[in-house]
Amino acid sequence: MILRHGESTWNQLNLFTGWHDVPLSEKGTTEAAAAGRTLAEAGVRFDVAHTSVLTRAVVTCHLALEELGQVWLPVQRHWRLNERHYGALQGLDKKETTERFGAEQTKLWRRSYDVPPPQVDTASPEHPVNDARYRLLPPDVLPSSECLADVVLRVLPYWYDVVAPQLLAGQDVLVTAHGNSLRALVMHLEGVSRDDIAELNIPTGAPRRYTFDAHLGVTTAEYLGDAEAVAAAAAAVAAQAGTA
Repeated sequence: MILRHGESTWNQLNLFTGWHDVPLSEKGTTEAAAAGRTLAEAGVRFDVAHTSVLTRAVVTCHLALEELGQVWLPVQRHWRLNERHYGALQGLDKKETTERFGAEQTKLWRRSYDVPPPQVDTASPEHPVNDARYRLLPPDVLPSSECLADVVLRVLPYWYDVVAPQLLAGQDVLVTAHGNSLRALVMHLEGVSRDDIAELNIPTGAPRRYTFDAHLGVTTAEYLGDAEAVAAAAAAVAAQAGTA
């Protein structure tokens, strides 16, 4: 099961967030709890959960598990599940960025597979080298900007080394992460092409359930909950930069 965190305060303000750590908005808190209720209504139970090290994913996971009565569940947190680092765009308004640089350039930065945004300097507070949660990592592994291809390169090792063995052992797994780290995972699991991934929008607070064969090939993939609400949430994501 994958779950994108609920709306954050910077989502609410329509700002590029990336690795900047912000809390859930009131709506996001509601979305996270609602996701847990959706999972409970579907009779879902988990053996282990995974999140990024960013607050909005951590809290979403906790609130969803609280609704399931599974707050005691082992939760593994890892930076490899973080959102894409938006470099010098972090903190900028998405629509204003579109107006300044044009819809085509903004969409390339925001949605393309291999075009990263401008890099942020290591002296900036937006560079992860200045964040204490990454203090035990080699500085050269910390990004100053990422395209989706970069996110794929860091997410898949976590999938292969940590999540896949748990699934192969028969465990039910929840991964609560971000729009782009989950796009990277969906691209791998569902065989989405580099061209088509640009149009894939993962809605906030909507659990997506996967079933697998014995070799971790996907046999089914579906969003749980009200289909119209899920579609509306995905459309809202597409419209954030004014490029939908």
